[in-house]
Amino acid sequence: MGLEDLLPPFFATKLQTLLNWSRKNSLWPMPFGTACCAIELMSTLSSRYDLSRFGAEVLRFSPRQSDLLIVGGRVCVKMMPVLQKIYLQMPEPKWVVSMGACASCGGVFDTYTMIQGVDQFIPVDIYIPGCPPRPENVIDALQMLQEQIGSGKK
Repeated sequence: MGLEDLLPPFFATKLQTLLNWSRKNSLWPMPFGTACCAIELMSTLSSRYDLSRFGAEVLRFSPRQSDLLIVGGRVCVKMMPVLQKIYLQMPEPKWVVSMGACASCGGVFDTYTMIQGVDQFIPVDIYIPGCPPRPENVIDALQMLQEQIGSGKK
């Protein structure tokens, strides 16, 4: 029995709209950067691009305090169980952004030690193309995710 069952339909939809609005405007990202994409993510947080304007100001380095996982860079086979454990430790609702070509499809590292896309092991909501992607692309992906959260699709 959820909250929607206890409230009249009008109040339940308004409450869900309020929850979606607050979730989209207060994302707490956790970076999982293993290569050059992590450097670009750091520049996105600088004063020139200022990711905090969009409601994702404070990076959390604990999965229990974050709801957005940004995977950037190449992920090897031995690192994938760590990434899966981090994903499982995040509270619901949670979202994942695959940043760069290496995290999305393996990039130029087509070897037996590299994962050819993290979406084979954890669900990914937004893909950011590039090697490495520019800070503008990161901001655009965050805005796309916020639109999906605000509309209730994610």
